[in-house]
Amino acid sequence: MSSLTEKLITIQKTLKAPKGQWNKFSSFYYRSAEDILEAVKPLNADQGLLLTVTDEPILIGDWHYIKATANITDGENTHTVTAYARESENKKGMDHSQVTGTASSYARKYALNGLYLIDDTKDADTSEYQYTQTKQPKQQKEPSKAIILGKFKTGGGTEEQFNEWYAKQLSAGISNQQMDELLTKKLQENKNK
Repeated sequence: MSSLTEKLITIQKTLKAPKGQWNKFSSFYYRSAEDILEAVKPLNADQGLLLTVTDEPILIGDWHYIKATANITDGENTHTVTAYARESENKKGMDHSQVTGTASSYARKYALNGLYLIDDTKDADTSEYQYTQTKQPKQQKEPSKAIILGKFKTGGGTEEQFNEWYAKQLSAGISNQQMDELLTKKLQENKNK
């Protein structure tokens, strides 16, 4: 019989927890604790494991936190992961129970993320995502084949010549962005002659 660790590794490898929730305000999909639980319940059952998730309110300084604890057991051994989420000072349009519920949902989600090794750093509702979006320059869209063709023709080439040249570039691993930059440079050089 497999150990708890082996069973948990099996679940971590096979778990697919979809982002089933839509944030209308910011236009992104995200994964909730409920999405994770829905995906993991049958996997836990197949491995003979019991998952429990509990919350505990904690006061640290002047702030209220929710401590969520995810326990998984095979009846003999237990593995535990905890996560914390702070109640917001104020959430417009929410009463106190809703603010606590929001903190509970976040804490549970991150306890489950830790237990099942779900990486949410690319999710739009994380501070890591927000940081990368504000600190990294926006990537430009890769130029289309039609744009590259237009520059190729401007340089005096025909569409037939372009198709042959384009295929060779792709087979050499040259991206549309690199082709566009090359043609732009050549057009600039021809202009300066």
